[in-house]
Amino acid sequence: MKDNKFYTCAYCFKEFEPKRRRVQQYCSNTCRSKAYHARKTNTLTTSKSEDLAITNNDNNSQKETMSLAGVGNATAGTLAADAIKSLLTKESNKPATKGDLTQLLEKLNSRYHLVSNMPPNALGQYPYFDMVEGVVVYFRLS
Repeated sequence: MKDNKFYTCAYCFKEFEPKRRRVQQYCSNTCRSKAYHARKTNTLTTSKSEDLAITNNDNNSQKETMSLAGVGNATAGTLAADAIKSLLTKESNKPATKGDLTQLLEKLNSRYHLVSNMPPNALGQYPYFDMVEGVVVYFRLS
């Protein structure tokens, strides 16, 4: 014998006839999953708004302002960090400056320099780096 009892869906509020033996709360799986997502979203929204309310109450009691002492402390900290970094960096690992390059050119004191890590070409000419033009040229050693 079949019961013709109708139930109301807890999500869409439409009347439906239950298809299972136990009492159903929703008319379909779609309504069931939509209700779950709605509950989940409301829970997250509520907890986030409570967190924001707590945060906002804390911010109202202390208003952040910029002070000269704070700026001075930040500047001193930056200078100290840069000084420590320059002290701990090896001289060989520091970047070259324009003055370093000029000093190197003066020390080398010539235009062409032998490139020792390249083999001679097919004609037996050795590679040289032209310091003025910035290109590699080949010459025969005499």
